[in-house]
Amino acid sequence: MTKTPLVTIGLPVYNSERYLANSLDSLLAQTYRDFVLIISDNASTDGTTEICRKYVAADDRVKYFRNDANIGNPRNFNRVFELAQTKYLKWSTADDFWGPTFLEAALEVMEREPDIALCYPQAFLVDSDGSNPKPYNDTLHLMDDAPEQRFLSLLRRIKLAHQHLGLVRMSCLRATHLLGTQVGSDITLLAELTLYGKFYELPQRLFYRRFHEKSGSWKRGDAKHEAALYYGTNDRMRLKQWRTHMGLFAAVHRAPLSAAARWRLYGYLARRMGWDAAELSHELLAFAQSVIR
Repeated sequence: MTKTPLVTIGLPVYNSERYLANSLDSLLAQTYRDFVLIISDNASTDGTTEICRKYVAADDRVKYFRNDANIGNPRNFNRVFELAQTKYLKWSTADDFWGPTFLEAALEVMEREPDIALCYPQAFLVDSDGSNPKPYNDTLHLMDDAPEQRFLSLLRRIKLAHQHLGLVRMSCLRATHLLGTQVGSDITLLAELTLYGKFYELPQRLFYRRFHEKSGSWKRGDAKHEAALYYGTNDRMRLKQWRTHMGLFAAVHRAPLSAAARWRLYGYLARRMGWDAAELSHELLAFAQSVIR
């Protein structure tokens, strides 16, 4: 009987021909080699499909799936999760790339410490050519025993959200709501994940996050760009901030917390809504006007 690997690398892709080979090469070159790499193609219309099939033919660890229609980036990430059958999942992206020892280092930590939900490395930010690396410090080494403190620390410290691309314990991830379709749902997911386990930050810089004109963070606040990325359509996104706040409340409501911890987090989240009161009011007014029309 063939032994099931411990790790799935999950790669959601869409029209990714420019950087896909670089990303796949960095993943397949990992020093820890016993994994399955699942690609979920979001109905690409460029050369992505041909590139994927080339890698499937060359390496039996690579499995390729294609969606009939573009379901948006978050749902495609969740699709990869649904396809994974292993103890750990490492989501990845088609434009970023990785140092070769990441999986080996992260797996050693996760197997040694079962209360860790996520292990991720320090990062470099690179340009569209993968050049000019700039060190980026995440400061999300969240090893507090109290889940409510980890939750608060993440929301207070997080800037760029890419830590979910580290190695994640599937049993913890299954307890969450996964990624929502609103902008910033990766932060909501990370916050929820802290309620089920600790975050371990590797000191090595093994992640290279690429910024380019089609990346999710390139046009923040551009409604058309965000809708195409998150929904796979050109429709406007509505009630973004409301959905973010409600997602955090839902995470706390569902988590196995003490009553005192739960109400402490409810109070903090209510204060966050107060800080965003003007934007929340604007969203409600815009939504009401769109319904009336």
